[in-house]
Parts: sequence; structure tokens; C-alpha cells
Amino acid sequence: MNLLHRHIFWSVLTSCLAAVGLFSVVLILGNVLKDMMSFVLAGQLPATTFLYLMGLLIPYVAAYSLPMGMLTGVLLVLGRMSSQREITAMRAAGMSMGFIARPIVILAVLATAASMAVNFEFMPRARTAYKQILAQAVQTNPLSFIVPKTFVRDFPNLVLYVDEKEGAQLRDVWFWRLDKESRVREFGRAGAGEVSFDEEAGALQLVLRDVVAEARSDKDPEDYSKILGTTTIGEVPLTFRVDDIFSRRKARTKYAWMTYAQLSAERTRLQSTGGVGEVMKLDIAVTEKASSAVAVLAFSLLAIPLGIKVSRKETSANLGIALLLVMGYYFLTVIVSWLENSPELRPDLLMWGPAALFLLIGLWLFRRVDTVR
Repeated sequence: MNLLHRHIFWSVLTSCLAAVGLFSVVLILGNVLKDMMSFVLAGQLPATTFLYLMGLLIPYVAAYSLPMGMLTGVLLVLGRMSSQREITAMRAAGMSMGFIARPIVILAVLATAASMAVNFEFMPRARTAYKQILAQAVQTNPLSFIVPKTFVRDFPNLVLYVDEKEGAQLRDVWFWRLDKESRVREFGRAGAGEVSFDEEAGALQLVLRDVVAEARSDKDPEDYSKILGTTTIGEVPLTFRVDDIFSRRKARTKYAWMTYAQLSAERTRLQSTGGVGEVMKLDIAVTEKASSAVAVLAFSLLAIPLGIKVSRKETSANLGIALLLVMGYYFLTVIVSWLENSPELRPDLLMWGPAALFLLIGLWLFRRVDTVR
């Protein structure tokens, strides 16, 4: 690698690392606010556990920040070089775009391999450990299941919303009882309540007081014309075993949080039990992991011509362009994921579509830029 290639390689590398770091921080803060902040403010997570959990979030958010960071980094560097006429000078010296872009392509291939390792190995392990450690930390204080101003969905067939909580005392409690199809069959509101934990039974006990409830038809709870009536009850006791709550959480493990070895073993098990629909969902998860890694290469190739042509005069537009492209990519993947219940359309293969589309557009634009002198 000559001096010019080393200059481009290290410029793009440092810019991409900075962009990946920026996006990672933003995504980590979003996850902290969503998952941990209420427990931190309530003093239910020790500082060491909190910091360790934040570290475990890094591989998880890296799966998303790597494609965005590579796209942004390449756009920023080539946009700057283009605006300062460095690209023009290289082309005037007889260098082709393929020669100029060689270090960027090498870096993109390395980043694609890193993304593949993150998606299939490091991210699933870190995400599983994150969920387990967070659950254990919360389980040591069972009363923390009730978080004020949050919809609590951990209890079987019940959704709770508590407006205020002071210790074990609750005020203004809303609840929705669900049937097996997650339809609301009873809705109510309690003026006050109290939560306690029975250590011997390992159960969370919730007592609601001054309850006004509205019951609906068991056969068709979504038909509001068949409301059975409204009743007022002085006190409603509810009991939930903590083990049952955590078994429900474990049952919701996503295929995206499995390593490649775990996915292979699970696919073999599903095929032996005849779970065709679940096999398709698993295949979609595998394809999505692989295609998001290939998207790193696609975004990098797409950023080369865009950085040279679009950003010739306005470097500040790079970040906006990058965000729009990434949003478009993930929007397409979401559309394909909606087809998971239509295996005849082969959504597992269609999941390659967004990455392939961006890769083809990048190659086409790259060729156009290379032919223009």
C-alpha cells in the first residue's frame, strides 16, 4: 500500500470509527433510557452492574452503528477531499477511481467481516448476558416490577399502568385483563393499591382498592356493543409467582439473539418437529443478520460516488444523506419482515433485496463516476 493509499485508509478509518462511536453512544443512551433508567433512579441497580450492562450494550448497538458509521465516515472523508479538489488532482494525475477507492474497499471488506462476527457471535452473547443480568438484578428486588408511568407487561394475561408509586403504595392504577389471543376482556381502574412480596411463596402480591371495572364478552371482547356492564369492587387481590414471570421472559427469546451455532441447532429441532412457520422465521433472522453485514460493504461502495459528486460543495449534507439512506434500508427490511407469515413468497430470500439493491446502485454510480473525467 503506497503513501496515498495509506493516507486515504487511515483518514477513512478514523472518520468511520468516530461515526460508529457517535451512533453507538446515541443508541446506548436510548437503550439505557428504555431499559434501565427507571431502575437506576429507584436505586435498584448498583453502579457496577449498571456500567457492566452498558458495556454489554456495545456489541448489540454495533450491529446497527457499523453500517451507519461506515456510510457516514466514507461520505465525510471523500466529501472533504472532493471539496478541497484532492480527488480532482488525483484524477488529473491519471489515477482511476478504482485505484483511489482501493483502500476504502479493503476497509469495507474488513468491516463486513467484523459485522458478520458481531451479528452471529458477539451481539447474541452480549444481548443474552445483558437480559439475564438485568433480570437477576431486578429479581433481587421484586417490587421493582411495578414501574410508575410505564405499561407493565410482564404479568400473565395482564397489563398494568401505575401513575404514582411510593414504596409499596400505588395510586391511580389502570389494568387490562387479556385472553389467550391478547384481546382485552376486562378493563378497569383502581384509585389505590399496594404491592408486597411473599418470600416463602416466591410470589408478588398486588392488592387493588376502589376498583371500577368494565367486563366484555368472552366470545367477542372486541365488540363494544356486547359490554357486560360496569362494576365497582372494594378490593381485588392478585398474586403472581416471580418464577412464572421470568419463565415468560425467557420464552420470548428472539432468534436475533442466538448465535450461529444456536440457530443451526434450533433449525434442526424445528425441522424434526414439523414447525414450518417457525423455520421460516428463523431463516429470516439468519438472512437479516447476514444481509445487514453485507450492507456495510454496500453502503461503503454507495458512499464513494455520493461523497465525490453530491458533497463537492456542501460537506455538512453528508450526515443527512447517510441517515436518509440508512432509514430507507431499514424501512425495506421491515417491509420484508412483514411477509414472515407468507412462506410461499420466500421472505428469507427477499431479505437479501435491500442490501443487493444498495450494492447494485453503488456499483452503478461508481462506474458512472469512474467514466466521467
